Amino acid sequence: MDKQKKHRVDVDDTSIWTPYKRRLCNGCRALCCTMPVEVKLADLVRMGVITAFEAGEPVKILTRKLKKDGVVERYSTKNKVFTLVRLANSDCLYLERTRRTCRIYEKRPDTCRNHPLVGPRPGFCPYEEK
Repeated sequence: MDKQKKHRVDVDDTSIWTPYKRRLCNGCRALCCTMPVEVKLADLVRMGVITAFEAGEPVKILTRKLKKDGVVERYSTKNKVFTLVRLANSDCLYLERTRRTCRIYEKRPDTCRNHPLVGPRPGFCPYEEK
């Protein structure tokens, strides 16, 4: 596969979605780490992005600060979740360039902790062999 190709998950492309088995992660290009990551205030506190005190600030002010810091792309008032910024190649902000290591793995958001049990296709992962 062309290394210059941008790897992104297309939720509607069922050809890449595979029934999840833990062993798949060992040989995968971490396409799950290219999907938008939705986080809640508790996730941001655990990640060390904000303090518990800051979590009490009005969401509008907090969102502005997090956007300025380059951590959050947007906030959904309907779902009450923030979406983390992704890099130009769609990788998660916290994914190492090697595409194998999450820099905040122990503090990762619940969305990542519970993948693929939750997400656009529960029980399936967007698998792509290395």
